[in-house]
Amino acid sequence: MLLLGLFVLAVGVALILSGLFASDVSASGQVDLLGIDVTPATLFVLGVIGGAAVLWGLWISKFGVKREWRQRREQKQLDELSEKLGRAQAGRDRDLDEDEPKFI
Repeated sequence: MLLLGLFVLAVGVALILSGLFASDVSASGQVDLLGIDVTPATLFVLGVIGGAAVLWGLWISKFGVKREWRQRREQKQLDELSEKLGRAQAGRDRDLDEDEPKFI
């Protein structure tokens, strides 16, 4: 999820930066964006889409990081419980071995 969020964020930033720095306005009011003639309204819509992509990418990244932290915390707790259970089982087995009569 984190990588997907970063990818969407990068696409949004690239779209916004191309609209800002790679566009030229002709005398007739047409906008040239990366060699393609677009209307000013289209350029505005591309900027809005880029901004939405940036926000969506940040949200996806945040969600992915939270999920990963939660999974790591749960795995750490499970490992600790497993270790405690292993020590308790070893102690129980040792107690059972001491209680059994020895036949020699």
